[in-house]
Amino acid sequence: MLHSLTRRHFCLGALSLGAVSLLPVPASALSQGQAKSLVDSLVGEINRVIDSGKSEGAMIRDFERIFQRYADTAYVAAYAMGNDARRATGAQRGAFSKAFNAYIARKYGKRFREFIGGRLEVQGVKQVKNWHEVKTRAVLRGQAPFDVTFHVSDRSGRPKFINMYIEGINMLLTERQEVGAMIDRRRGDIDAMIADLKRAG
Repeated sequence: MLHSLTRRHFCLGALSLGAVSLLPVPASALSQGQAKSLVDSLVGEINRVIDSGKSEGAMIRDFERIFQRYADTAYVAAYAMGNDARRATGAQRGAFSKAFNAYIARKYGKRFREFIGGRLEVQGVKQVKNWHEVKTRAVLRGQAPFDVTFHVSDRSGRPKFINMYIEGINMLLTERQEVGAMIDRRRGDIDAMIADLKRAG
């Protein structure tokens, strides 16, 4: 996927990251204990779903509720849409956010469903800049353990995770690239991209 990035994605990503770095960042009041507590609860819910024996559809619905509860969905969706949000109407941004949140639940819910018979274990937490990094380990049957890392922030007023890495793959950057590719395929048509997003994942 990374090898298929267009120059457009690289330039927009660099510009957006530069713009974000110039914004004033309030000092985080979030403690390591609060960040770990959020991920403890998140991991507990994920483990309960993967142990539930439910159908894939039911599990995906559960993961969507978990994502809504624990993720800063507004931030993640805005980051994924990137600079294209500037030319989108309010209605388009709202439709994108709704479609994107459902897409994320389907995509990562299917990935967590692969953890059936295993578990996530919280390993530790440390502060990084204005967020906290909480490392967990996926322990699965017949596979070597691997890391699942959450970035937790209280930028929304409450502790939420704003990014996730699974085996080193950055969710925010991956989804920005995916959405950008969808827009490119649709020659910049945001409504067509949203329709594609509803079918993706």
